[in-house]
Amino acid sequence: MSHVDLAETYACTPFTERGRGILISGDSKSNSILYTNGRSVVIMNLQNPLQVSVYGDHAYPTTVARFSPNGEWVASADVSGTVRIWGTRNDFVLKKEFRVLSGRIDDLQWSPDGIRIVACGESKGNSFVRAFMWDSGTNVGEFDGHSRRVLSCAYKPTRPFRIVTCGEDFMVNFYEGPPFRFKQSHRDHSNFVNCVRYSPDGSKFVSVSSDKKGIIFDGKTGEKIGELSSEGGHTGSIYAVSWSPDGKQVLTVSADKSAKVWDISEDNIGKVKKTLTCPGSGGVEDMLVGGLWLNDYLVTVSLGGTISIFLASDLDKAPTSFSGHMKNVSSLTILRSNPKVLLSCSYDGLIVKWIQGVGYSGKLQRKENSQIKSLAAAEEEIVTSGFDNKIQRVSLHGDQCGDAEAIDIGTQPKDFSVALSSPELVLVSTDSGVVMLRGAKVVSTINLGFTVSASVVSHDGSEAIIGGQDGKLHIYSISGDTLVEEAVLEKHRGAISVIRYSPDFSMFASGDVNREAVVWDRASREVKLKNMLYHTARINCLAWSPDSSRIATGSLDTCVIIYEIDQPVSSRNTVKGAHLGGVYGLAFTDEYSLVSSGEDAFIRVWKITSP
Repeated sequence: MSHVDLAETYACTPFTERGRGILISGDSKSNSILYTNGRSVVIMNLQNPLQVSVYGDHAYPTTVARFSPNGEWVASADVSGTVRIWGTRNDFVLKKEFRVLSGRIDDLQWSPDGIRIVACGESKGNSFVRAFMWDSGTNVGEFDGHSRRVLSCAYKPTRPFRIVTCGEDFMVNFYEGPPFRFKQSHRDHSNFVNCVRYSPDGSKFVSVSSDKKGIIFDGKTGEKIGELSSEGGHTGSIYAVSWSPDGKQVLTVSADKSAKVWDISEDNIGKVKKTLTCPGSGGVEDMLVGGLWLNDYLVTVSLGGTISIFLASDLDKAPTSFSGHMKNVSSLTILRSNPKVLLSCSYDGLIVKWIQGVGYSGKLQRKENSQIKSLAAAEEEIVTSGFDNKIQRVSLHGDQCGDAEAIDIGTQPKDFSVALSSPELVLVSTDSGVVMLRGAKVVSTINLGFTVSASVVSHDGSEAIIGGQDGKLHIYSISGDTLVEEAVLEKHRGAISVIRYSPDFSMFASGDVNREAVVWDRASREVKLKNMLYHTARINCLAWSPDSSRIATGSLDTCVIIYEIDQPVSSRNTVKGAHLGGVYGLAFTDEYSLVSSGEDAFIRVWKITSP
C-alpha cells in the first residue's frame, strides 16, 4: 500500500487588523518565532521559513503565544481568555489549560524562572491583568490601576522581580512582588500604549505608543529615566518594540511603514541608528504592525502579512521577505505550462504564486483588487469569478497581471470551468442554469429548469456535466452555443458539490454535500468506483493525478483522502487534519505530489510513495 507524507508547508501569515499591533515572540536557542492566525499557533524557523509546525488545539481564535525561558513549553492564548500550556516536542502534549481573563488576551509573559505567567487583555470586570503559577493556576498578586484594555505586559528578567503593564488608558503601571502589588503609575503617553518590554538584564524597560513616542524607565524603581529622541523618529503610531540581545539597542515598528534601530546611550537617550524600509508599494498594507529582535535576526510584520527578516550584523543588506494568505484559501490551480508553479486565492482578492520546493514567489498584482470566489488558470491567462456577478479574464505576464476583461453575467456565478484545450470557452453555472462565454462575450444563457450546484466542461469543449441540488448529474453535449441533454445519472444522495473529468477524459468524478464521492466511466456512464463514503462531512474539492491513476478528495471534515483507481476503495490513504476548519483546494503537480489548501490559510504539499 502506498503512503502519504507531508513534504512542504507554506504557512499562513500572522493575522493582523488595521489600527492594532501584533506581538510576536521567539526562542533564541532554536531561532524560531511564534505567531497566530485563526485557531493556529505557528512555529517558524527563521533559518528555514519552510520549516513550519502548527498547534491547532485552541477552540477559539488565538492571539499571542510565547516560549518558556528554557524553550521546552509554549503558553498560547485566545480571544476567550484561555491560556493553554503545551510542550514543544512529542506532538505538542497539553500540560495545562486555564481560563485567565473573561475577555481576549493581548499579551503574556513567562517569569524568568519559568514558574509564573502574567497575561493581560480585555475583561468584563475590572481585572485586566493576572499573574498565576503555571502548574496550579494560583493567583500571585493583585493588579489594580487600569481602567481599560491592557495591551501589553512584561516580566522583569532578573531579581527583584517586577511586572509592568500598559494599555488603552494611556497608562504604564508598575507592580512589585511576588505576590505582586500596585506600586506606581505613569501617564507620560498621550495615546494608547501598545507595547512594553524589559531589557535582557532587567535594568530598564521601554514603552511605545500611538503618540509616536518611546519612553525609557528604570527597571527596578519604575521611574522615568529617558526617551527615544524625536529626531528622525517615527511619524506614525509605534506598535511594537524589541531589545537587542546585548540590551544596547531597540527595534521599533510603526504605522509610518518603517522600522527603526535605536542606540540607547548611557544617559538613556535613544538615537536612530538605522531606518529599515521593507519592500512594498507603499500602500496601507505596508504599515508595520509587529517586530522582534531575535539573535542576529530583526523580524518585521506588515499589515498585509509580509514577514521581512533583516540581519543585525549587516543592516544594509536587503531583507528576506515572504508572505502568504491570511484568510481561507478557497481555490488552488497549477499552471499547465509549468506544473511546479501554483496559484492560490483567498476570498479577500489575494492571488499568491508559489513554486514547489521554493515556497512563496510573490503576490499577483491585479489592477482591480476585487474579492474572488474562485480561480482557474488557462495557458496565458487566469479566470476568476467574484461576488459582483462578474467573471474576469486576466492575462498573465510572469508575476504581473495584464489587462483584465470583466464579463457581467447578470447573476451570481456559482461555479465555472474553462475548456483547457480551447480556453476561450468558459462555462459558468448559476442558480438556475448556465452561461456560456466565448472570449469576453456571453454567447448563451440557458435556463436548465433545476437548481444547479456544480458544473464542469470537458477539455475540448465538447461536453458538459451539470450537477443539481437534487443530487442528479446531467450530461450534455455542446453543439455550437447550446447544450443537448444526453443522460441523467442518479446515485448521489445530496447536492453535488464538485465534478472533475480525468485528464485522459476516460472518467469523471463527482462529490456531494452528503460526504460521498463517485468515479464514473465516461463511455458507459457506469459507476467505476463506489462506496467512497469515508469523509464525515461535505466534499469541497477533488483532483485527479495527471496520469488519471488516482483521485483525491478534500472535505469540510479537515481530511484529504486519496484513492487508487485500480484498487479497492478500502486501500485508500487518509490524511487526517490536513487543514484546520476544512480543505477547500486540491491539485496534483505530478503523479506523486498533491497540494492542498484550506480554511486555515495554509498550503501543504503531500508526497505519495508507492509500495
